[in-house]
Amino acid sequence: MEEYDVIIVGGGPAGLTAGLYAARAKLKALMIEKKWPGGQLLNTEMVEDYPGFESISGAELAERMEKQVRKLGLNIEMDGVTCIKPQGDRKLVQAESGKEYVAKAIIVTAGGEPRRLGVPGEMEFAGRGVSYCAICDGAFFQDQVVAVVGGGDAAVEEAVFLTRYASKVYLIHRRAEFRAQLSLGERARENPNIHIIHNTLVKSINGGDQVEYLVMDKEGKEEKLEVSGVFIFIGFVPNTELFCGHVDHDKYGYVLTNANMETSVKGIFAAGDLRAQLTRQITTAVGDGTTAAIAAQHYIEGMPTGTK
Repeated sequence: MEEYDVIIVGGGPAGLTAGLYAARAKLKALMIEKKWPGGQLLNTEMVEDYPGFESISGAELAERMEKQVRKLGLNIEMDGVTCIKPQGDRKLVQAESGKEYVAKAIIVTAGGEPRRLGVPGEMEFAGRGVSYCAICDGAFFQDQVVAVVGGGDAAVEEAVFLTRYASKVYLIHRRAEFRAQLSLGERARENPNIHIIHNTLVKSINGGDQVEYLVMDKEGKEEKLEVSGVFIFIGFVPNTELFCGHVDHDKYGYVLTNANMETSVKGIFAAGDLRAQLTRQITTAVGDGTTAAIAAQHYIEGMPTGTK
């Protein structure tokens, strides 16, 4: 079994940045990505909050990142990972293909997925009015009417944020009361541009080339709501099922790390969206990946003689 200095699990911005720094450090590095390098960037229509690019498509930014790391010699395997676990002073990665990989250190950047509503039109209009990130996409809805679906902290916070751009924000929640903190709920109620709709389920998202309206079930009565954007915040599921064995995480399932991105298991680092942190943006993912790669390098260099 071929041994690597470091294996990076996941090929989004955090993973590609970790790969960049690992390759520049002349580490024997391997990236394993299930689909295609880029991660959530590939689902992002336009990026306008990444330094150096006034506006760039998510796909193009991902392509540039991938091209750069390949030029530096990073080895990328297209495979799914099923298990990551310690094996003595090494770490073992098992893949869907049946292959096994071993390394001195692992950087897990597998991200996660926004929880979906699962209604007709949601996937069809992704990137054409359906979004899971107000910070990423809010500016595209200047002076337009949008809807936010959800009732937790994230949904209420993002609804308030969207009032910077949208002329009107409908906040749709399936229950009679928000699950969000009381103070957040009060902020939403006091904002004149937020219109709260309780006890309501979104049944479908509809339109032509772009989102044009929602069909809702409000206490058993079907209603139509005209909007040009739908922001869905009903949860995020980090891909932490890859860890075989315990790794410390918070109550939401996000991996806990120290300032060097190291998890509770020595030699296993986490970066990007699956890590517990305040915000999940391309810029924070890139910072995480940088720190994780440099910390992994120091970890390897500090391994006892004879185990390197």
